[in-house]
Amino acid sequence: MWPQNKNKAEGLWQFRAAAAPVTAQKLGLAVLVVAGCASILRLGDWWFRAEHVAALPLFLVLTFIFWWGIVRMVVLWISYLRIRKPEPRPAPQQRRVAIFTTSSPGEPLSMFEKTLAACARIDYPHTTYLLDDTRDPRFREAAERNGAVWLELVGLPGAKAGKINAALQRTDEEFILVLDPDHIPFPNFLDEVLGYFDDEQVGFVQVAQAYYNQYRSFTARGAAEQTYGFYGPTQMGMNGLNCAVAIGANCTFRRTALKSIGGHGIGLAEDLITAIRMHAAGWKSVYNPVVVSRGLVPEDLGSFCKQQLKWARGVHEVLFAEVPNLWPTLSFWQRLSYLTVGTYYVSGATMLLFLLIPYLFFWGGLQPANMNFVEFLVHWLPVGVFGVLIYLYVQRWLCHPAEERGLHWRGMFLKFACWPVFFLGFVLSLWDGKIPYIPTAKLADGRFTWFAWPLLAHQLLFVGTLLYVVVERAYYTPEARLALSSGDIWGMMAFAGVAFLMTVGGLFAAYQSSKLTPEEPWAIVPLPTTSRQLAS
Repeated sequence: MWPQNKNKAEGLWQFRAAAAPVTAQKLGLAVLVVAGCASILRLGDWWFRAEHVAALPLFLVLTFIFWWGIVRMVVLWISYLRIRKPEPRPAPQQRRVAIFTTSSPGEPLSMFEKTLAACARIDYPHTTYLLDDTRDPRFREAAERNGAVWLELVGLPGAKAGKINAALQRTDEEFILVLDPDHIPFPNFLDEVLGYFDDEQVGFVQVAQAYYNQYRSFTARGAAEQTYGFYGPTQMGMNGLNCAVAIGANCTFRRTALKSIGGHGIGLAEDLITAIRMHAAGWKSVYNPVVVSRGLVPEDLGSFCKQQLKWARGVHEVLFAEVPNLWPTLSFWQRLSYLTVGTYYVSGATMLLFLLIPYLFFWGGLQPANMNFVEFLVHWLPVGVFGVLIYLYVQRWLCHPAEERGLHWRGMFLKFACWPVFFLGFVLSLWDGKIPYIPTAKLADGRFTWFAWPLLAHQLLFVGTLLYVVVERAYYTPEARLALSSGDIWGMMAFAGVAFLMTVGGLFAAYQSSKLTPEEPWAIVPLPTTSRQLAS
């Protein structure tokens, strides 16, 4: 898949920036949000009727998982109304800047050659440091060959964050750009961020993450699609509320801000820990929606699921430990933001409950609600329509709209495929279960992943249940009862059928992943030598 998309991938190596919002556009968005909220009130008026309650405990469970998603959507809509792009600020001269990139055993040396060579081409004067724990002398040679300083940091606790904190003790630059080794920076990277530190209260400046291997597979494209909205309108809205979050790559920190919180946060979600501690300490954040580097997304489903498991477990660390401790010193919107981000992976637990409902009905006779399926569709459809309209409307603020616009259906399939992973991360967090910090795979695995087995089990359960219902109704259900129960039976079967169809995307991703051959996508990446080349 990679060769035929080579020309399209090469077109990604240009500077991109999200458009600044204008008043008329925000007014149009406000109209959509108000109409969407009105449709939700209409749905709520119908949903919360006494005659709809069949079994109160199950009805409450169904109501929680359904309306939890609605509430999260409304919070996102409201944040869109505060979308803000910071005014460009020229980078002052004579600032001392360090670039930290870390290496771990097993990561490909050729990737570091490309990244370090790109760092050497960054226009603004800086010092690049390779924080290395590979015990491989070739990494030192690669650093020195590309003008970087090699720091051997072996056996330190805290994985990536531990190496960053150790490097902070051995360096003295005023600003530190944390750059993942799979991200290839553009020459103008530092010019796009350093000016915002003129405000002495700014603790970190985050820019967008974008990717150059998204054409390699269904999984890679879906993984990239899941990020487009976050690095466009979502982070821009959070920026307008001073609650934009730091991400593990492409974030530039003020040294004194890191020092004030005891260094870079350590954990599976070390970036989110660092961000919430900085906000709690009173530092401001800036999100600049520009593409000044491109990196890698997982190309196979197994690697993607491992990444998601690490993030799910790490984000719950923030939700259960950091948020309660820092709650008093956060602003209202920062609290809401970290609650929303921190509960993203709770969807694994809510999805499991959601998927169980039709099977509890078919196999146990348990029905949570007396709702006509057609009536539900009539009341839910306006909410769905406005949700899609708002989703498409805010895409005018994507960082690379021509490339990133769309319904992002691959991303939706992948998210559904990962619900068992999210659930596992949630369960592990309940008893503080540990998982190792493993860097995301840089090359395709090429195997059928065991993460796909829950999807296969789901398909078998659906098919078996469908056969049971057909046989039971054809041969064992009295004719009078057939007419009375048809609406409930086939409405619930349609409910289960939608989830069944969603498993298809994940299984296709798993199948395609097993056919991938490992390649080095960075090998064909062109390195611009000047900022001027980015616009050509």
